[in-house]
Amino acid sequence: MAIAESEAFSRADEHLLEDFAVYCALGLQKFNTQQTADKTRVRLAVTKEVLSYQISASQEEINELEEAAIPSADTLSLLDFGFSDFDMSQNAMTQAVVRMFLDLNLPQEFKIDYKALCQWVLSVQKCYRSNVVYHNWSHALRTAQCMFAMLQTKELKSNLSSLEVLALMIASLSHDLDHRGVNNSYIQRSNQPLAQLYGQSSLEHHHYDMCLLILNNPGSQILSSLSVNEYMACLQMIEKNILATDLAIFFEKRTKFFKLAENNSCLWKDEGHRELLRSMLMTASDICAITKPWPVQKRIAELVATEFYAQGDREKRELNIQPIDVMDRENASRLPQMQVDYIDGICSPLYEALAFICESCSPLKEGCSKNRKHWQEMVDDRKEDNIKEQEN
Repeated sequence: MAIAESEAFSRADEHLLEDFAVYCALGLQKFNTQQTADKTRVRLAVTKEVLSYQISASQEEINELEEAAIPSADTLSLLDFGFSDFDMSQNAMTQAVVRMFLDLNLPQEFKIDYKALCQWVLSVQKCYRSNVVYHNWSHALRTAQCMFAMLQTKELKSNLSSLEVLALMIASLSHDLDHRGVNNSYIQRSNQPLAQLYGQSSLEHHHYDMCLLILNNPGSQILSSLSVNEYMACLQMIEKNILATDLAIFFEKRTKFFKLAENNSCLWKDEGHRELLRSMLMTASDICAITKPWPVQKRIAELVATEFYAQGDREKRELNIQPIDVMDRENASRLPQMQVDYIDGICSPLYEALAFICESCSPLKEGCSKNRKHWQEMVDDRKEDNIKEQEN
């Protein structure tokens, strides 16, 4: 007997066919998604390969630094808190970094291959953008030198471990890698890829990732002889150290640090206190330009202002917003007053607290105080000029 056409497929068969169609569609979607992911992974690998090549020094440059007679720390003024790189050649600057690592006994302590150290230094140098007015290789060197001078003081030298010193030196030299000459606020407001990738502290996260890229780049692997535990601990400290240079994070942490300093209750055996101190050392190094001899401080302040005004111009032009005062070139005449406010609000409290814990770092506090007087004199002179103009 022939089966009726209406009975060829039951309702259950139809459901089964629908489920099978959905299963096939999901399978195809997963296949396409996997293909896209694989292609993205390959593209990223190629991009990383190209980037690694671009930041790698030439063999000639590496050989030149490796074979160079490295001047002493005294010759390069590396123990002087008034250090300036303005009259140094590019070769002298890279040699200065090598000297700092040698004098801290880091290559010997961690079996760092000397050629790898030279290549790493040159790669870090290349990863700073030459068209950025202030946040460039010179700033990185000044930050690292200040850190080196502090680490050579009796208080820090006798209390920080060699691994902490290594992490602080790597972080201080690498803390602004690939800086674009704009701050986190601009990165976020202009919805740049860095903001989408990292969110908060976008630049600092990027600086750390670039630091990792160089440390993992063939020939620049200066941490390759560390044990697994040392390696992980070192990277963790480097990341925290670099993130600490975000002033937003500094503001969150400084009150606790100031209280420890004021009450003389900083415990070297307390890891929380040590981590807090490392963060403050990073900020103290990062803003050390405010402590330099007056001619150097004034010149650097003008470089910072130039970079800030360029960002302010972009905010007006591209984002149609009014920049904050320090970014607005229309306020250029108010630079001395803004420097006084910067010193009072950020610099002096930090260096005063640091001097409580590490008396040998007092020259930073003293240099900051001297420069405040110079800026205040400029403020007062301008007020007098304004009064005379009004009288005339």
